[in-house]
Amino acid sequence: MAEGAANPLPRVADRAGADALVAAVSEAMQALETLLAAESGAVGAGRLRQGLADPAQKSALAAAYVLRLEAVKANAVALARFAPQGLERLRAEHRRFTAAVERNQAVLGTARSVSETLIKSLADDLGRAATPMTYGTPSVSPSPYGRGVRSGPLVLSRNL
Repeated sequence: MAEGAANPLPRVADRAGADALVAAVSEAMQALETLLAAESGAVGAGRLRQGLADPAQKSALAAAYVLRLEAVKANAVALARFAPQGLERLRAEHRRFTAAVERNQAVLGTARSVSETLIKSLADDLGRAATPMTYGTPSVSPSPYGRGVRSGPLVLSRNL
């Protein structure tokens, strides 16, 4: 909140200011889209560490984009008057950016689903291996807690 007071949103008063704001928003969108595409490519290829390597840069780019988008909202009337073509170009770029974000979310969702499936399979295999076998069938002694003899939690690191 203190940052917003120290850095107020720019006011558009002429065509040059409108063009500069449109260019700044376009630049922020392009930088974030490039980072998301690189992240999607790396995660899609299975290189998770490389794909999710720099969350600070992603956060900084997203914050710059949101700040510039707020400036566009605050200056919507001036932009429509001074740079209607720039505003239309910005809308088209925003549609393309939205599609890129959706693709990135789909790739990350797929990677998450695959990793959850692998972890569940691993936990099941470990649980099966820990179950004692008696005459070829799994044998689990009754427990008052509803768990098997050696069924402790599977502990994993969430850091990639």
